[in-house]
Amino acid sequence: MAPPISSLSSLVTSSPVPSPPHPKPTRRALSVAPCNSASSSSSSASTSSSPPCQPVAPQVASAGRRGLLALGAGFLASAALLSPAGDAGATRIEYYATVGDKLCELSPVKSGLAYCDVEVGTGAQPPRGELINVHYTARFPDGTVFDSSYKRGRPLTMRVGAGKMLRGLEQGISGGGGVPPMLVGGKRKLMIPPTLAYGPEPAGCFSGDCNIPGNSTLLYDLYLVGMYK
Repeated sequence: MAPPISSLSSLVTSSPVPSPPHPKPTRRALSVAPCNSASSSSSSASTSSSPPCQPVAPQVASAGRRGLLALGAGFLASAALLSPAGDAGATRIEYYATVGDKLCELSPVKSGLAYCDVEVGTGAQPPRGELINVHYTARFPDGTVFDSSYKRGRPLTMRVGAGKMLRGLEQGISGGGGVPPMLVGGKRKLMIPPTLAYGPEPAGCFSGDCNIPGNSTLLYDLYLVGMYK
């Protein structure tokens, strides 16, 4: 005779079938041996199946250094292509501050000076012995600039009529000998022959290197900013 259904259900709940035990996973500590010649040689001698020791970090570092060196070489090559070839002669400043000025035809006078006005000033005429502020760019006839107040970012202060400047500059600013005096705000170009400049001697010398060779004709672009205050 079969047992009642209620007794079967109580039998199942009171005596559950035990589950088979699951094996617990074992954990192994991961150790990384230092990669050097001794360890790699010993490991290769002891275990033939293990891969050889390969130092990854130094390879990455060396690759990074090679990339930086290649990048620097590229910049240097670009600079060499873009920069003009150096002059083996005198040290000269390549700075064209007044390259945008209008052109004018130079008029020579008896002294050998030649001048022309790019823009006639509307201010006062500096009296003799007055301190004035002048912006200038000085270059050689081939167009090479050897000095410029614009490069320094401020005009040059000089005293007119005191014999402290080149005779060609003195005549070109103060006037005389067929040259009208400059007025404040005026812009003028001068071509100064060697006899009114530095003559046969080189000038602008430092440690045996001279910016201005002897017997040089000089071209000046002048801008009379105003009186010194």
